[in-house]
Amino acid sequence: MSTSNNLQVKKGPSPIIIIGALFFVFGFATWLNSLLIPYLGIACELTKFQSFFVTFAFYIAYLAMAPLSTRVLKLFGFKNGMAVALIVMAVGAFLFIPAAYTRTYALFLLGLFVIGAGLAILQTASNPYITIVGPPESAAKRISIMGIFNKMAGAAAPIILGLFLKLENADKLKAEVASMTADNRAAALNEMALRVVPPYIGIIVVLLLLSVFVFKSGLPEVDTDQEDASLAATNQGKKSVFDFPHIILGVITLFLYVGVEVIAGDSIISYGVSQGIPMTISTYFPTGTMVSMVVGYIIGIICIPKYIKQENALRLCAVLGVVFTLGALATSSYVSVAFVALLGLANSLIWPAIWPLALAGAGRFTKAASSLLVMGIAGGAIIPLAYGKLADIYSSHQAYWITIPCYLFILYYAVAGHKVGRSKIAD
Repeated sequence: MSTSNNLQVKKGPSPIIIIGALFFVFGFATWLNSLLIPYLGIACELTKFQSFFVTFAFYIAYLAMAPLSTRVLKLFGFKNGMAVALIVMAVGAFLFIPAAYTRTYALFLLGLFVIGAGLAILQTASNPYITIVGPPESAAKRISIMGIFNKMAGAAAPIILGLFLKLENADKLKAEVASMTADNRAAALNEMALRVVPPYIGIIVVLLLLSVFVFKSGLPEVDTDQEDASLAATNQGKKSVFDFPHIILGVITLFLYVGVEVIAGDSIISYGVSQGIPMTISTYFPTGTMVSMVVGYIIGIICIPKYIKQENALRLCAVLGVVFTLGALATSSYVSVAFVALLGLANSLIWPAIWPLALAGAGRFTKAASSLLVMGIAGGAIIPLAYGKLADIYSSHQAYWITIPCYLFILYYAVAGHKVGRSKIAD
């Protein structure tokens, strides 16, 4: 991959700091879902399957919006496109206010979809940006640094939101509503739904302020349409991104990865409750998943590429995913939950490794390739929903079997998939 991009650096904060702030936003907005699933499950009286439409609405936006994201970036450029995306997210957060006042689940889902749409634009811009601005062999290290920003937010998000939602009484409320009269039940659930309003007002303000900051920042543009001579010769005759099999396989791999990552982070609270652990304790479990991921990122920063290649890190993570899933399935209670949290460690270096491996040699097709990869994030919509259905049919415990084939495909991509069709590509 060519790294000869003409970066017009202006005075102001480092691009790494600006992109890091955006990755923090990704994490905060994304991992709020882990608490919204059980919260809306109670407030809107949902089944497990219905509650996982939280992840469906959020992540399906990536599939719907990714093709438009490329157009947005071509129209506004990387920097201004990111600012526009933050405004779109603020609109989605605003929809939570009328949704709470009417306790309308569909409106909550619409708000999540709009937030996801804004994130699709941000992801389309930021991931190739951080991949391209340095040597390709250390791209996973840079993305790992961004991942720490992301997962710091992910660890904090459910705790901060939990302070407002006051789910320490959720176990009691859930038990009581079944015996309440219709009027009393509606009143109790309405009061619970309104607790989401203050934090989302704060989120709206932060998103708008960050949008202004990005718009006025000196974030340099990256020209991905220019290729060096050797890469241009290699890509001669290629008419679209679909002429790169390793990119298409990368999209599938990313689809499966995001699915298992979301399951590990967003199912752990409801899984803990299903194992007889009180909600007051289970609320903290997503933080364990996030901490595990941060540990993995730190390992990646230290070891890639000095001690381990990106593709080998991907292999190791896929194997750990299988091992930790089998550990969760073979145990119960706190031990089983701990294995689910350790999936954060297994997942940590998968995203950082997939992007540089998939974008290798893309050249002038980088924006299109990035758009396709972002569409793969829709795996967070489909696979957790399937997990929720299996949890209803069998149990939350046995539903984790769905992650095994996902990790096995990730292992295939690490071993051979990222090389398909690349024999003549100059990385």
